[in-house]
Amino acid sequence: MMNTVLLDKAKHNRNRFNCGSEALNNYLKVMASQQAKKDNTRTFVLQDENDNTHIIGFYTLTMIPIDLKALPDKLQKKHQPSSSGGLIARLAVDERYKGKGFGEWLLIDALRKLLAASDSVAFPVVIVDAKDGATQFYERYGFTPFQDADNKLFITISDIRASLG
Repeated sequence: MMNTVLLDKAKHNRNRFNCGSEALNNYLKVMASQQAKKDNTRTFVLQDENDNTHIIGFYTLTMIPIDLKALPDKLQKKHQPSSSGGLIARLAVDERYKGKGFGEWLLIDALRKLLAASDSVAFPVVIVDAKDGATQFYERYGFTPFQDADNKLFITISDIRASLG
């Protein structure tokens, strides 16, 4: 049974992790624990069941101001009073574990956590920062690119609820 846990720098081997992107590797090594301590972000890791110091992949969640004008017209009207959305700021899989469906598993896990959060503290959309050509990956799961930023995409909480609820 796979599940994610909060990054624990005393336990998880962050130096071993390599997803092929220096920026993402460095975030995990240097910034993730600091940002969590400051309550700015939460980073969840999927551990290798054979050695739970090994990180298969991770994602980072936080909140972000929504620019309503960037949303399609009907959503702008519907979500007029809203000012925040959930953000999947980072999502990466170690190269040793690529091609086994872990990216999809991590994305769905992140969406489940954000859906649960939105049940307590309402927000209407989840936004993702798609790094290095990952846009198509997110589009497969129902994300829509913002018109003004091709590497930022969104999905509504109601769509997440419909597909995962």
